[in-house]
Amino acid sequence: MTRLHGFDPVVLILFVGGVMFVLGFAGCVGALRENICLLKFFCGTIVLIFILELALAVLAFLFQDWVKDRVETFFKNNIKAYRDDIDLQNLIDSLQKMNQCCGAQGPNDWNLNIYFNCSSVSKSRERCGVPFSCCIQDPAQNVVNTQCGYDIRNMSLSNWEERIYTRGCIAALEAWLPRNIYIIAGVFIAISLLQIFGIFLAKTLISDIDAVKSGFYFPR
Repeated sequence: MTRLHGFDPVVLILFVGGVMFVLGFAGCVGALRENICLLKFFCGTIVLIFILELALAVLAFLFQDWVKDRVETFFKNNIKAYRDDIDLQNLIDSLQKMNQCCGAQGPNDWNLNIYFNCSSVSKSRERCGVPFSCCIQDPAQNVVNTQCGYDIRNMSLSNWEERIYTRGCIAALEAWLPRNIYIIAGVFIAISLLQIFGIFLAKTLISDIDAVKSGFYFPR
């Protein structure tokens, strides 16, 4: 079970799954049984989620430097725990390979980890190196060389550029966002439209049920 600096992502997955289950149950049962309380709960929860998403998006835009600092701190804290959890290790390796980056701001961030620290007293074979996910892979090489990052930070910077990614993952993320801003905006708009549509349907059904119960509903 991966723990990201004291935070277990499984808890987040369980929480999101629980919220989705409760919302789905309230919406389906409320519509089938014409239960106004469940429908109002369904509608109100979606409105609350929509407002929270909008607020988070605005705050993230207004406080970009703060968000960047928190992400950097989060990444560095988990670099320290890289060898403590195999799932965390795989997650960081995947992020570095996918974004072709190394560390938060650069390869020297791996000095934060006791196994890769250049002054480590543990005499680790990985001392003054970087994980294999930082290495520039040879397309012709089918087998991953897990020792490709050994001793690399003892070498000159020119050797770094030939063998490993020298760009930090924070910089890689900053470069990725502008290139994919339309995709991100499109996903956000699509989710928002689905939420608004769900709110509209719930409100319409509540109004129809109220009208029927009041005796003022005249179907066409």
